[in-house]
Amino acid sequence: MKARIIGTGSYLPETIRTNKDIEQMVDTSDEWIRARTGIRERRIAADNEQTSDLAVKAARKAMDMAGVSPEEIDFLVVGTITGDLPWPATACLVQEGLGLKNAFAYDVSAACSGFVFALDAAVQQIESGHIRKALVVGAECLSRIIDWQDRNTCILFGDGAGAVVLEGQDGDHGVLSTHLHSDGSYWELLHQPGFGTRTPATEQGILDRIPYLKMAGNEVFKVAVRSLTEVAKEALEANSLTADQIDMMIPHQANLRILEATAKRLKMREDQVYVNVDRFGNTSGASIPIALDEANRKGLIKENDILLFDAFGGGFTWGSAVVRW
Repeated sequence: MKARIIGTGSYLPETIRTNKDIEQMVDTSDEWIRARTGIRERRIAADNEQTSDLAVKAARKAMDMAGVSPEEIDFLVVGTITGDLPWPATACLVQEGLGLKNAFAYDVSAACSGFVFALDAAVQQIESGHIRKALVVGAECLSRIIDWQDRNTCILFGDGAGAVVLEGQDGDHGVLSTHLHSDGSYWELLHQPGFGTRTPATEQGILDRIPYLKMAGNEVFKVAVRSLTEVAKEALEANSLTADQIDMMIPHQANLRILEATAKRLKMREDQVYVNVDRFGNTSGASIPIALDEANRKGLIKENDILLFDAFGGGFTWGSAVVRW
């Protein structure tokens, strides 16, 4: 039995923050941002929108496409690093919002690799025969943990959510393999210092901007391209595939330079790689399912197409998955 994707969904907040808008906030320019990241604009959640709200809206669209009722979902897993609360799991709040009375739910924290890690959890549950249908969500409100005075990070990130419904089916369609890795020795290069047990909440911590994301951009870039390339090759080899046999690679939308460098190393054509980072920025664990849903609803994915998901995030974590549509 394989875990087949039978529905996709996504939700992007209405507010658009352009590079011109960011020019009014920090010392930067539209030209500088586009040259280094390929990003033109990103979406920002409304003050009354939480990560769980974005997740619920994306999940409902995926469930509607799949034609499944809330009672049919056995398992809900949410990939996020910007949960509504430190605990309980945002997945539990999403479960309540969707009325998933028969599901068990939890979060996966793997930063920008969150969706691929969450997908793997659902695949294992389905292939083991433990469940029949799973809902996998990647959702982030990164605007809440961004230092809007730091021009090196505030230009990159946006908010959004994407979701897929998986069902166990016989046959050769579905998730063919997943490949996960992590290396905690790199954690300081990309992290959110507080507030946690390492750095408890204090007034001084707020003044020192401890709650906001910190990133060593150049160092992250180098490891990201290498890791994305290696884990994509691992996925290809595991399925006896070559790069030219991939109908669509849907990578984590980190920035355009990383996507282009990875594709070049894999010797993949530009038309094989789905890109929407220019319009949505880096939405962390939400980026792959948002891009997947967009491509799916545009009719760009056909039955029997081979898809490659490729992700890298803080931790460091990285992972890939191959899907036969």
